[in-house]
Amino acid sequence: MTAPRVLVTGGGRGIGRAIALRFAKEGARIVVAARSSPELDAVTAEIEKMGGKCRASQMNVREHGSVEAAVWRAIEFLDGAIDVLVNNAGVFDVKPFDKLDIATWKRHIEVNLDGPYYVTLESLDALRQGGRGHIFNIASRAARQGFPGNVAYCASKYGLKGFSDALRLDLAKDGIRVSTVYPGQTDTTIFDKVPGNWDRSKMNKPEDVADVIWKAWTSPRDSDVADLEVPPRG
Repeated sequence: MTAPRVLVTGGGRGIGRAIALRFAKEGARIVVAARSSPELDAVTAEIEKMGGKCRASQMNVREHGSVEAAVWRAIEFLDGAIDVLVNNAGVFDVKPFDKLDIATWKRHIEVNLDGPYYVTLESLDALRQGGRGHIFNIASRAARQGFPGNVAYCASKYGLKGFSDALRLDLAKDGIRVSTVYPGQTDTTIFDKVPGNWDRSKMNKPEDVADVIWKAWTSPRDSDVADLEVPPRG
C-alpha cells in the first residue's frame, strides 16, 4: 500500500501537530493547515528534518473562501487525492451561560462545527479520488456529556458528533470511513488561557490521540471505527 496522503487542520500545535508527526513517522505525505504561519512552518521543518514530506497551508476554518483556497493547495501537493482528513481545529472557553456572549457562542459554532463542514465539503472529491478515504472528526467527551460552563463548547461538539454520524451514512457508498474521536482532557496550550485549577499531569498527551487515530487508519476496512475513545493515562 502506498503511503497515505494526509490533511490535518489545526496542525500547528497540540493534537494536530502530534497527528501530523505520527503519520509522517510512517512515511505519509502531510499537509498541515492552521491560521498561524510560524507554527505551521515549525511543524513543516520538524517533519522535513525527519525526512518526511510536508507542506503548510494557511487556513481560517471560519471562512469558506480561506478553506477553499487552502484545500486546493493541499490537494495539489497531495497529487489530487486525500486519504486521511483530520478535522482537528477547535476552540474551547469556559463561560457559564449567564456570561456567555454572542461572540463566544458564534466562535465555537464557526470553528468547531462550520469548519469541519467547510473542510470536508472542499475535500470530498479528493477523498473519493483516493479510494480509501478516512475522515477523523476530533470531538471531545463534551460531545456526549454536558459540563458546567461549557454550553457553547458542548453544543458545538454534540453537533460535530451528529455531523459525523450522518456523514458516515451518506459516504458509505463511496467507501469513505468516518470516525468521531473523543479525547478527554488533553495537555495542550488550549488550557493556558482557560481559568480553573487544571491538573495537567493527569491529562492525556496529544500523542495518545495520535496513536488512536493511527491504529484506526491501519485497521481492516471492515473494522468498526465509528467512535474512538482515547484511554486515560495510567
